[in-house]
Amino acid sequence: MKYATTQSDRVALIKEIADRKRKMELIKKKSAAAARTMRTAAKPSKPARTFLDAQDDTSKNVNYYTDASKYAQQYYGETFYETTRHDADWGDY
Repeated sequence: MKYATTQSDRVALIKEIADRKRKMELIKKKSAAAARTMRTAAKPSKPARTFLDAQDDTSKNVNYYTDASKYAQQYYGETFYETTRHDADWGDY
């Protein structure tokens, strides 16, 4: 920390502070301009998203299944059976 003891020291300190403030403003302007440029830079456009659109031709999409239980039986087999075998058994309570 600097202290000004005389009038000339005080004037020199004020000039130094003014120079520092001027430099800091210039740095802030440059960084704001750079940030603005980065925000407005050409970004790749995203394709339009359509949700809940069913495929017209299901033979083209290998991940499309209309029968969930058939899919589960085919790919999960015994695990699917063991986890769902008591689903309809509510009993007479």
